[in-house]
Amino acid sequence: MNSEKLSNRLERVASYVPENTILADIGSDHAYLPCYLGLKKGIKKGIAGEITQGPYLSAKEQVKLDKLNDVIEVRKGDGLSVLKPDEAEVITICGMGGSLITSILEKGKDKLGRARRLILQPNVGSKTVRKWLLKENWVLIAEEILKEDGKIYEILVAERTGDQPYTDHEEAELLFGPFLLKNQNEAFKDKWAGEVKQWKAILAQMENSSGVTAEKKREELRRNIKFAEEWIS
Repeated sequence: MNSEKLSNRLERVASYVPENTILADIGSDHAYLPCYLGLKKGIKKGIAGEITQGPYLSAKEQVKLDKLNDVIEVRKGDGLSVLKPDEAEVITICGMGGSLITSILEKGKDKLGRARRLILQPNVGSKTVRKWLLKENWVLIAEEILKEDGKIYEILVAERTGDQPYTDHEEAELLFGPFLLKNQNEAFKDKWAGEVKQWKAILAQMENSSGVTAEKKREELRRNIKFAEEWIS
């Protein structure tokens, strides 16, 4: 992978970035995504944010190599702290757990004023991201799930306005994804077959566990398994 040829996962993320916008890519690593969009002249400006020194330097080197210093700025800092208020129009956060993504968004809410689109790619914990978006009145407008190199990835796209996609079955839709539930491609089925197998194994291990916390966890697992049996074809 490089700034001219992204992974399938990042190519799909890039496809949701509108042209001629100011993009902030948080946790940018080598800055491949903003550089790819900069080379294709798809963005007006790019900000690549990275918290650790090694990836920060790699991102700066990539921007220099692609001769994009006039388009992309690499900044070092924690999450959305690299942004000025009302600076970014589109924000991408990819390749992290859902809990970390929501923590970044929550801590940086004061930097989201001008942002009109979030493109989020949690490696795990998509439900956590969906719940945060719903709580903060961001509208989920699209979802994708794909398999690449033996791993399964989800992409969530949210905007400020529109109608929420959830129905009376909100709990199941938050878990599986309202759009993904309708499509149920092979990656989706593979993911949840694996999850159900793991849930059942954990449930079996907890059979003799006692206490309120253990019972609460068992109930959650049973409910999730029931949802999967009802909703996944």
